[in-house]
Amino acid sequence: MKALIGLLIFASAACLTSLRAEDPSAITSKIGFDQNLGQQVTLDLPFSDENGKQVKLGGYFGARPVILMLGYYRCPMLCSAVADGLTRCLRTLPMEPGRDFEIVTVSIDPSETPEMALAKRDAYARAYGRPGAAHWHCLTGSQASIDTLAKQAGYRYVRDGASNQFFHASGIVILSPSGKISRYFFGIEYYPLDMRLALAESAQNRTGSIQEQILLFCYHYDPMTGRYGLAIVNLLRIGGVLTVAALAMFIGLSLRREKRRKIALPGRA
Repeated sequence: MKALIGLLIFASAACLTSLRAEDPSAITSKIGFDQNLGQQVTLDLPFSDENGKQVKLGGYFGARPVILMLGYYRCPMLCSAVADGLTRCLRTLPMEPGRDFEIVTVSIDPSETPEMALAKRDAYARAYGRPGAAHWHCLTGSQASIDTLAKQAGYRYVRDGASNQFFHASGIVILSPSGKISRYFFGIEYYPLDMRLALAESAQNRTGSIQEQILLFCYHYDPMTGRYGLAIVNLLRIGGVLTVAALAMFIGLSLRREKRRKIALPGRA
């Protein structure tokens, strides 16, 4: 996974010609994700939405978990790849934005405008093509608000002043309804099962079905890979319970058969 992230970073870096002279390892060491699991983001950070309305980040929290994507709207390739991967993943889920979760994209470029955000939001909505697409929000803000949110989310990037473009990592962040970071997903492809589990877990199972709660018991989150894996210990516990239940059923049936046999013996005499 680290190799994949590195490859994506260098692919996006190809267009940053003014940085060719700099050591690539020095650049990549400055970008990436620090996994601040459990970090509370500041909900009163001011931003502008895609319609130019002044909003607080907390306006998108409170009722549902939030999928947060940091990037910038003029990004030549990587941000679009992240959004495309997220869209493909979400289209396979039975969950809907506005009902089960919110999506918030925040530009890391303070020079970008609400008009750019609106154009990008409309493109996302067309690609998603399902009810609830209007709950994909695209925000712009000041450098202070961007820096605060990026630091809390552990999102590190480098700006090239000559080209006004950025080196940045690829991935998304899942936050709880109260604004605490619960999960990270890296790269540009996201597994539907992982996403469904993360949203259900981030919502503290308030949007999770019984099936999802069972899945959450069977799977655990690996912060190193940003994926859910099979929890062997939990499976062993389930296997133990099923084994005990099966033995109890077998013993019960055996006792009933023995009792019936003893009752039937006098009649045969």
